[in-house]
Amino acid sequence: MKITDLKCAIFGQNPVVRIVTDQGISGYGEVEASKPYLKPHVLYYKQYILGEDPTDVERVMLKIRKLGSFKPWGSAVSAIEMALWDLAGKAAGLPVYKLLGGKVRDQVRVYNGAVRFPLADSSPQAHAENMAKMKESPERFSIIKQGIAFHGQMHSQVPNFMYGEVRSGSPYASRSLLTEQGLKHVVACVEAMKKVLGDEVGLALDCGPGWTVPDAIRLAKAVEPLNVMWLEDMLTGDYTPYVQADLYREVTRSTTTPIHTGEQIYLRQNFQELIEKRAVSIVGPDPCDVGGIAELKWVAEYADLHGVLMAPHGTGNGLLGLAALVQVAAAMPQNYIAFEYPMGRPEWWYDIVEGLPDPIVKNSFIQVWDRPGMGIELNEKAARKYLREEDGDFFD
Repeated sequence: MKITDLKCAIFGQNPVVRIVTDQGISGYGEVEASKPYLKPHVLYYKQYILGEDPTDVERVMLKIRKLGSFKPWGSAVSAIEMALWDLAGKAAGLPVYKLLGGKVRDQVRVYNGAVRFPLADSSPQAHAENMAKMKESPERFSIIKQGIAFHGQMHSQVPNFMYGEVRSGSPYASRSLLTEQGLKHVVACVEAMKKVLGDEVGLALDCGPGWTVPDAIRLAKAVEPLNVMWLEDMLTGDYTPYVQADLYREVTRSTTTPIHTGEQIYLRQNFQELIEKRAVSIVGPDPCDVGGIAELKWVAEYADLHGVLMAPHGTGNGLLGLAALVQVAAAMPQNYIAFEYPMGRPEWWYDIVEGLPDPIVKNSFIQVWDRPGMGIELNEKAARKYLREEDGDFFD
């Protein structure tokens, strides 16, 4: 089997990759909805993979893996990798989890991710009301994550929140020491949410990036009695092209509250210091940024050797990304907690993808399916009407 073409089309806002072969089998991968601009980056790699056997996934990846970088510039490589695994599974007649070593679990836990209700404002009451709605969502999530401080509008909406200026124009531009009022406000919001969730549902907090080390330590110690699941991306994180493991280690060693990061990191090598120094309690690579699902599993296994837990990112990865996360999560070691649940947007995505269970999530779990490849397919007839004019040959 040989690769004869690499195509990329934008469905809604999600770039979708299709690898075409001389035996009529295609593999699909998907990039986050926030990255429609990545289409030319995907197509750049075509020159390197044409003529290769797609079932030799690692051999193909050795040609392109070194050409990516931290979020968002590893996404094109990641989507190609997932499409290769989809192809390899279809060619073998096996679900991808079998090719990754086989199932460790029959169902995978997820947390809310893309299932969110808008906050009325940044007050503790609004956060409590939001958690009440989340707690009653039909998926019955056992873990709910909420953005606070710099991950959202709190830092710009709450008066006298921080000493620095509120900056805009790029993702997570603000970074500052919090005022005493600002820190107390964050803690009050966490207390209000936890009061609603009690000990029935775990509360995870997406915090930044944007915190300073002293404030990160203060917050982590202040919420210790609340037993939150984790504090995520406090110092670095989303759209930050570096790691700063030593700073994270200082925070982690100061508290019993679990510290989490990693969604922006590309490749296993850039997790090495975080894991070997036990600089965080939990890592959260995104398969659409880290280099794909085999890369994600490698990080999970190395983390497990060092007593570090795994909770993968994935909120914007769409339905093809969801299928990839289900396959790799089924094969992860026992340090796996849950992955961040992505959804199809716009809603018509559910009309063009076949093979998903209905409902997808029951009591916070997804049952692992056993169909070949990633186990879901694009319905060509249904999907064609959502193709942009310039992508009209995507299925040809």
